[in-house]
Amino acid sequence: MKTLAEYLDLATQAHGHLCAGQVLGVRLAMLGLRELGIDDPTAERKRLVTYVEIDRCVTDAVALVANCRLGKRALKFRDWGKVAATFVDLKNGRAVRIAAKESSKQTAREMFPGLEKEAGQQKAYAQLSDDVLFDKQWVKVKVAPEDLPGFKGPRVVCAQCGEGINFNREVLVNGRTLCRSCAGERYYERL
Repeated sequence: MKTLAEYLDLATQAHGHLCAGQVLGVRLAMLGLRELGIDDPTAERKRLVTYVEIDRCVTDAVALVANCRLGKRALKFRDWGKVAATFVDLKNGRAVRIAAKESSKQTAREMFPGLEKEAGQQKAYAQLSDDVLFDKQWVKVKVAPEDLPGFKGPRVVCAQCGEGINFNREVLVNGRTLCRSCAGERYYERL
């Protein structure tokens, strides 16, 4: 595993700047990998699946350290608004969820009262022990076959819009195979 400084340099390049979220995300992912005994996440590309629970700076850092990408089907996003990630070792089924403690913000303010909030958090998050920064919980995650990296499955066509649907994401409505959008689960509105 790389050092914290090395990961922070890479995170700065990948994310475009260094912020407290990047520092926290790097630390969070390093802890998750250590707990699973994974020293080099690049060694076995399809070994690790990571679930992130927020779409903020932390997630970019977690993806970088864990070498998990959405396009490789190794990064899963659950929009729960929490600074947390679950690391699943597909080799042995072990999984650990790491969540940032809310109290770490106050601890950072107390450690560096003279610094601006962001600068103080960056410094504190780089120095605080894992047990002060994070809660760790061993969990069980059932990763469906269609959610695994490298899954090859049938592609079906939506009976209404004609678009292709991968990875068993179709739904049956009144005997018709539909995409989620045509079944009413839309994040957009047609004009």
